[in-house]
Amino acid sequence: MDLAGYPYPSARRAVLGSRAVLAASHPLAVAAGAEVLLAGGNAVDAALAMAAALTVLEPTANGLGGDLFAIVEDAEGLWGLNASGKSPRGFPAERFLAEGRLPRYGWPAVTVPGAVSGWAALSARFGRLPFARVLEPAIRYAREGHPVAPEVARAWRRAERIYLGLEGPEFEAFKRVFFPGGRAPEPGEVWRSEDHARTLEHIAETGGEDFYRGALAERIVAFARASGGWLDAEDLASHAPIWVRPLAVGFAGARVYELPPNGQGVVALLALRVLDVLGLSRYPGERELHLAVEATKRAFAEAFREVADPECFPGAAERLLDPDRVQRLASAIGEEAGPWPEPDHLPGGTVYLAAADRELAVSLIQSNYMGFGAGVLVPGTGIALQNRGAGFTLAEGHPNRLAPGKRPYHTIIPGFLELPGGWRGAFGLMGGFMQPQGHVQLVLRTVLEGLNPQAALDAPRWQLDLAGRRLLLEPGFPRHLALRLAERGHAVAIDPEPARFGRGQFALRRGPVLLAASEPRADGLALAL
Repeated sequence: MDLAGYPYPSARRAVLGSRAVLAASHPLAVAAGAEVLLAGGNAVDAALAMAAALTVLEPTANGLGGDLFAIVEDAEGLWGLNASGKSPRGFPAERFLAEGRLPRYGWPAVTVPGAVSGWAALSARFGRLPFARVLEPAIRYAREGHPVAPEVARAWRRAERIYLGLEGPEFEAFKRVFFPGGRAPEPGEVWRSEDHARTLEHIAETGGEDFYRGALAERIVAFARASGGWLDAEDLASHAPIWVRPLAVGFAGARVYELPPNGQGVVALLALRVLDVLGLSRYPGERELHLAVEATKRAFAEAFREVADPECFPGAAERLLDPDRVQRLASAIGEEAGPWPEPDHLPGGTVYLAAADRELAVSLIQSNYMGFGAGVLVPGTGIALQNRGAGFTLAEGHPNRLAPGKRPYHTIIPGFLELPGGWRGAFGLMGGFMQPQGHVQLVLRTVLEGLNPQAALDAPRWQLDLAGRRLLLEPGFPRHLALRLAERGHAVAIDPEPARFGRGQFALRRGPVLLAASEPRADGLALAL
């Protein structure tokens, strides 16, 4: 790894420390993590402080009503946490199956929020500080307000077109809180939410218990009942996060870890296994780009057929990574662009953060799915509910078919990476279906191109636009590569919108040295102590 080499335009450098490193998409979230570290906390405490703060600082992509996944490394190994929620037990799935559509916004798309349960579980198992201390910075940001960061403001403004047009009693509180005066806040404008602050205090005081079995749960259920929702007390009380064993594959001397379904991390692992079978040994040449694109296409196609709630469809990860399947997919890749996968649900927005100290490394991701989520906010609480139910399919016989009491296909995936040379730790990239594509590209950049994590984040990216059946390239790709890919049959389009290509972070360790890097396409920051 060349820590002095930055071949792509960059205004940042990888940061190095010996006590702890943090990386997140908002600088005030990183400040929250640093505050907790300096108060005696560890990397998990810092990660939770950042995660809670981001629900206030970046509500355009996550919130108290969303889901969470994490990978934590301690002295005993790697631990995965799936804190995603199920659809309500009383949800009338047959009605929407008969209609042939599921609305993206409003109560039909709402699933049980899992993020708060994930915070509590991580704190109880790995945290050093009291949970209430960890949430103090987030409470302060909500109560005192904070100036809206530039990229967050851009996302907020884009959301106006969707959320301000929603009509119905379930949407009114949401619009009052997030679009006061009927508009999104401008960059630098101070935004605050006292309701959010009080809810965070309840969560802090009860270790999250109030959210699922207390006064907050009662308010969620009462609002659902009053405005046409299906969440009930048992849906919340029965929710629990699941500890899982991360999946792993080897690639060119590296080792990559993802969580098993219902997340889509297996897409990245399958694509990398195919590329390893194909003997990919350099990147990003024209043929290598073609192979990476085609391997990712085929990995998506397989995952779209099989990734679902593991309680309803067990063993999908093992089947997807079966060596015979990997070989078959590799053999099917030719010199021309191949067929496109067929998603029947849509991607959304997310926040990802990474932290490491001398004993722990944390890869954490949380989301409300499509931007702010369902557009449903429980009045007086700041709890904006996710629309993760839009991740179900309506296809008959599909393992991910819409049903009550079931987890949907999930786009958010934390990653963990072991690089040649001894570096290991958390990495990830947010952005719907871009996430596994981004994981693949970050691995190829660090392993085959030999870039340090900051340079890997700076490098131009491609994205399979699954809805438009186009191969999107960032402007930084050389023109001759775009032309060669087009000659191979790829529908190439240059896209200048950085938000389409994901936002990533790294937090790695090698012996006593810690390293972090943060996404140049976001407002964020990497910090070393």
